[in-house]
Amino acid sequence: MSDRMIDGGDRAEGATPPYDLLRPGRRITGMSAVLLPFSDPDTPDVDGFLAHLDRTVEAGLVPAINMDTGFGPTLTGEARAELLRLARDAVAGEVVAGAHVADLPGDPFDPDALHAEVDRLQEAGATPILFPSHGLAELADDEVVEAWARVGERCERFLGFELSPEFHPAGRILGLDACRAVLDIPTCVGAKHSSLSREPEWDRLRLRDELRPDFLVLTGNDLAVDMVCYGSDYLLGITTFAPDLFAERDRRWAAGDPTFHQLNDDLQYLGRFAFRRPVPAYKHSAAQFLRLRGWIDGDQTQAGAPERPATDLPILAEIADRLGVLPA
Repeated sequence: MSDRMIDGGDRAEGATPPYDLLRPGRRITGMSAVLLPFSDPDTPDVDGFLAHLDRTVEAGLVPAINMDTGFGPTLTGEARAELLRLARDAVAGEVVAGAHVADLPGDPFDPDALHAEVDRLQEAGATPILFPSHGLAELADDEVVEAWARVGERCERFLGFELSPEFHPAGRILGLDACRAVLDIPTCVGAKHSSLSREPEWDRLRLRDELRPDFLVLTGNDLAVDMVCYGSDYLLGITTFAPDLFAERDRRWAAGDPTFHQLNDDLQYLGRFAFRRPVPAYKHSAAQFLRLRGWIDGDQTQAGAPERPATDLPILAEIADRLGVLPA
């Protein structure tokens, strides 16, 4: 993927500008992928996780757990199940949870494993989001849609997920025809779009507005958090750095408050810095930032996960100060 794509992409020749999509005063649905902090590289900080889960809900965002931000792909099934149990006990409202299939590059798609995972999440009272797998990524677009449709027959409600390989090696972005077909799955109530490019998301928004206005296009573009201005809702990792500030930003947009733009710019500054390459190291950036805020005790990350240098800390502290959240 080119640097231009990572930076948001260039508008293709002849493409329609997105001005028709602007939705001032729209109420935004916000979902936040909750960071799983670590006490040491091998030990999740469960107390820190639950405290941050509580902050996320208190801010008014829907928590999403066992996502990439929560190290869902690299946790054991038992660890994911325990975190979901704890989250479900702690949260009265909706909880979104990643549905994972533990496969390897070259493995065929295993629908039974995916269905069993989705069934477990439903039984636990969570909304499943279909995390990419290696087997699923090898399917043709129409086969992916068919796989999602089979899941939809087992669910009252689930979310799809398009993910850039920048985040995960099994990541996959669908073509627009496949996205059109997904809108025909009644129990698929939305899909997270994480291409890190604006234009394909604008295309999905136009398609949604035309065919199924209640469908949630959940931006996963941490490099363009202003996609909410065009009608996207969100399920983002960057929100775990500051769920309180993202919720405040959303309120300002709904109220037509012009200070929305300055707060959004400052949050985007944080996103641009934290989600630079290697993109998966943003989780360590999140731990560093939450420690600076005094919200977790340490900035460890999971063993084997990419790390950020300690020289990031003064920059993160400057951003926290700019945002007004750096403790005195």
